[in-house]
Amino acid sequence: MLRLILNQMVKYNAEHLNDVFSVLSDPTRRTIIEQLSKGERSVQELAQPFDMSLPAISKHLKVLENAGLVTHRKEGRFRYYAIKPDSMDEACEWISTLKELWTKFEGMFCCSKQKKQ
Repeated sequence: MLRLILNQMVKYNAEHLNDVFSVLSDPTRRTIIEQLSKGERSVQELAQPFDMSLPAISKHLKVLENAGLVTHRKEGRFRYYAIKPDSMDEACEWISTLKELWTKFEGMFCCSKQKKQ
């Protein structure tokens, strides 16, 4: 059973998973993703909650875009960013598979619910 689950996990694109988790490890980028989950935003709108320059926010947006998590469109002098809804599907599926593994074997790894109480 364990071997079957681990074999299923190997099917994921490791490079994409690394990119997604690396990008999301930064609190500024996580906040940007949260903002974009509510709809398209301009760079100026995305920069408002942060005490940093527009070029610094733009660098974060470029990292998100390079990882395939967001997309942008240009309208005049302004750039508008939007989240790519299916961009985290593989990471979510990987986490779900890992959670299934932990749930099935939680007693073996000293992390059972009884021990947490």
